[in-house]
Amino acid sequence: MSVVIAGNAPVTFEIKSANLPLVALRLKSTDLAALSDDLARQYGDMPDFFDNDPLVIDLTPLPADADRLDFVSLTALLRRHRLAPIAFKGGTADHAADALAAGLVAAPDAVPVKPAAKPAPEAVKSAPKEPPKEVPPASLSAMVVDKPLRSGQQVYARGRDLVVLAMVNAGAEVIADGHIHVYAPLRGKAIAGARGNTEARIFALSLEPELISIAGIYRTTENALPPEVWGQPTQVRLVAGPEGDRLVMEPLKS
Repeated sequence: MSVVIAGNAPVTFEIKSANLPLVALRLKSTDLAALSDDLARQYGDMPDFFDNDPLVIDLTPLPADADRLDFVSLTALLRRHRLAPIAFKGGTADHAADALAAGLVAAPDAVPVKPAAKPAPEAVKSAPKEPPKEVPPASLSAMVVDKPLRSGQQVYARGRDLVVLAMVNAGAEVIADGHIHVYAPLRGKAIAGARGNTEARIFALSLEPELISIAGIYRTTENALPPEVWGQPTQVRLVAGPEGDRLVMEPLKS
């Protein structure tokens, strides 16, 4: 026989499960001075890139014999870039003890989100038909810029693609969390997948950039680009390899 017992719920609060989107910082070195320089180089010109985003410090990439970390200084450094470190994962027992002492919480199950893989064509063809389902709301449309960007100007398409219909002059920057399309000469800096989207690409009708970057992997034109892509219609994408991701530039064929 089942017995049902009435419960009393607190009047002032409720405890519920919640999901929190986190930014992950995959730390590859314990050298905070070098980290500070790299953060300044990558985001110094974009003070509003982060908006107090909650962050997990991922120590997994560190070698097993890595030095101990000053987590108080590390969290202060990250807060200066408008990041809110709240948790950590990975690392040694000493790292864990120091992180906990600095007020961070352990989050061993935090996993960076990867774009969902597309189903194979065969799977699509063989899938049984189902009744129509409610269509989810559309994602943000691309940001469109139809005027030339002069030196010193910067455009950031947060959470979406960026389409530029005019020239990006030297000294200008175009940044997007998604793809970047430039239907004109690209002579400034182009940073796609700015928040780690490795599927992002850069497309330009005339590739003559000062810098191109996808998901943090970048190349400057201090080393000349190959003649088959310099000044030509080109796409830039990331390709995974045994030594890590690398930028691949391919001419766009008409």
